Amino acid sequence: MLSDYTRTFNTDILPLLRRQNGFKDEITFCGPGGVDVTAISLWDSKASAETYNTTSYPEVLKTISRFIEGTPKVQTSDVVNSTFHKIPVHATA
Repeated sequence: MLSDYTRTFNTDILPLLRRQNGFKDEITFCGPGGVDVTAISLWDSKASAETYNTTSYPEVLKTISRFIEGTPKVQTSDVVNSTFHKIPVHATA
């Protein structure tokens, strides 16, 4: 099942993400046994992520619906530190 998800992600979802304004990267983690998957998408701004969430994310959910149970939880966060992507940290006062 994980290989089907990976294939679907690479052929259907990733091209859609790459067409989104502000999309930077996607990181997907899988728990032991390939049952639990966590996907983290990186965006240039919260506005870009929110636009994706309201416009294209419903299409992504349809595409992966055969792989998931329930409704995925969507959360947004600010990057505090990244050594891998060298993303600049936004200082807050």
